[in-house]
Amino acid sequence: MANYLNFDVYDLELTELRSNSDLRTLLVATANRSILVVEDIDCTIDLQDRLPADIAGEGEGPIQQNKVTLSGFLNFIDGLWSSCGDERIIVFTTNHKEKLDPALLRPGRMDVHVHMSYCTPSGFKLLAANYLGIKEHILFEEIEELISTTQVTPAEVAEQLMRNDDPELVLNGLIEFLKVKRKEDEDAKPRKIHEESTESQ
Repeated sequence: MANYLNFDVYDLELTELRSNSDLRTLLVATANRSILVVEDIDCTIDLQDRLPADIAGEGEGPIQQNKVTLSGFLNFIDGLWSSCGDERIIVFTTNHKEKLDPALLRPGRMDVHVHMSYCTPSGFKLLAANYLGIKEHILFEEIEELISTTQVTPAEVAEQLMRNDDPELVLNGLIEFLKVKRKEDEDAKPRKIHEESTESQ
């Protein structure tokens, strides 16, 4: 995204922030035409505004001041603070969308929701074109079949494609990797079923 738009990228580490003021200062310091990335938003900061007062510590001045609040974070995204610059894109990542407050997820704050699934055959072709500069190869059919039946992430596939500049060597290595990965998945299924049945008893 940054390369395509020619935007700067900021990796925002919210765990280092101690107050809403710190968050506002951080936003003002970022340049226009930039992408702000907040990774693992569900566990980066503890947005406690909606918890009961006895749990969240509401009403206790020093405690409330020494944390980033939900209302402060919402202002960071689309409130008055967010109008301090032009052409900014904020990207959030999470493994647990269900843990996020509905106020964060509504249109106008998070406009586009992209599910990053396991790698697909079409995803593999795009990675092969980007990393190896090829759009077709005799080994593609076998790789696509393996990817269709194996839970492997695009990052894992990309890691294999970067191991060598020789497409033939890399693709054969990817095939072996996918075979090992599929066997691991198959071996793990009985254990998972056993664990689930043990927990239900």
